[in-house]
Amino acid sequence: MSELNDQTYDSICRLCEQGDTLAEDGQYAEALDLYWQAWDLLPEPKTDWEAATWILAAIGDADFLSGDFTAAHEHLSHAMYCPDAIGNPFLHLRLGQAQFELGNMERAADELMRAYMGLDDEAWLDEDPKYLDFLATVAEGIENHSRKNH
Repeated sequence: MSELNDQTYDSICRLCEQGDTLAEDGQYAEALDLYWQAWDLLPEPKTDWEAATWILAAIGDADFLSGDFTAAHEHLSHAMYCPDAIGNPFLHLRLGQAQFELGNMERAADELMRAYMGLDDEAWLDEDPKYLDFLATVAEGIENHSRKNH
């Protein structure tokens, strides 16, 4: 796989780090602007680059956290065509949550199960317990340890 030149890679990393800082402060629209600037720096075909995976993950996460579940679904689904996305528990978690919020329960169950298999119990503690509650209705043996903190 080809690698981005150092200048492009550094610019993408800087934009994403700035976006992450804004997203952590709940400034999702501003974060999305920076993530999209990073996306625009990727050479075509964009989905061939590892950076595309984490840029789209950041975009989808910001979409989800801002309540734009349709955009989150679109961008996280697009991320699944990028390197190392399939099997990434975080991507499956956010995509499953977006599917859940959009009422696509069969797809939500599939994606959330993929996330459940790849994440430890601690990773679920910051998530709304409704997702594990839902997963427990479609699969045996699912325990919702996050309930202890909610």
